[in-house]
Amino acid sequence: MTDKSATHPYLNVGGRVLAAIDLSVYTESTCHYAAWAAHRLEAPLEYLHVLSRHQEAASGIDFSGNLAADARQKLLQDLVVADEHRSKLAQERGRLVLERAKGIAAGLHGVSAEGRLRHGSLVETLTELETDVRLFVLGKRGEHADFAKGHLGGELERVVRAVHRPLLVASREYTEIDRVLIAFDGSPTTRKGVEMVAASPLFRGLEIRVVTAGTDTDAIAKQMQWALETLKAAGLTALGAILSGDPEDIIASYVRDEEVDLLVMGAYGHSRIRQLIVGSTTTTMLRTCRVPVLLLR
Repeated sequence: MTDKSATHPYLNVGGRVLAAIDLSVYTESTCHYAAWAAHRLEAPLEYLHVLSRHQEAASGIDFSGNLAADARQKLLQDLVVADEHRSKLAQERGRLVLERAKGIAAGLHGVSAEGRLRHGSLVETLTELETDVRLFVLGKRGEHADFAKGHLGGELERVVRAVHRPLLVASREYTEIDRVLIAFDGSPTTRKGVEMVAASPLFRGLEIRVVTAGTDTDAIAKQMQWALETLKAAGLTALGAILSGDPEDIIASYVRDEEVDLLVMGAYGHSRIRQLIVGSTTTTMLRTCRVPVLLLR
């Protein structure tokens, strides 16, 4: 018998929920969604805050060469002291953020959480820790994102491409999840996604919608029937729709019109729906969608 836990991270009993948090406006909702997921999965929860050195904008001209030796030495010493002070402040802020996160998990979701403070690159840290991770949770934008231009955080895009576990991208505001939408095209990747949803306790008791973008042919109808039967066999309430049009527009409209609380998508591939998570369309989808997006591997 095949050990499905090896292919479906949601079934790994020892796996934990790992949420990366910073000082952005998405941090509170990230804390909530991570605790929500950990509670439903009955999984350990850990909040991670990564301290990395961000280059500050500065003048390209170095005037230190114009200073006398003593003045130059004094300046270097002052810079070292200032850098140590900034580092201590960043660590203290990080500890406070982690304590706040643990308070949200315990006080509002009844979940005990651990906190971890690390130095380095977020992407490298997550890939290093993902061996025993069941689900990653990140905010849509980090604290250094340019909100005025509506860009996604560059770190998120790098994380999406680097990690191999399911990734829950938190929306700006936390809301209770009742209705879930699966973007489905009948491909092996999205069929595996349906099986993961059916097998996971994360979706127990929730209403599942399945949407395919395309013409309502016999082949597509059979794929939809398979998806709905698979979900219903797992005890889930599931409804399906086959809609004509551009997948990006269809999904965005369905999320809005049907009051969907969570969008589930496959993370990579070549079909029309799976291409939503590659390149510029990926950025558009994650940037414009106002509900959390769960990316399945």
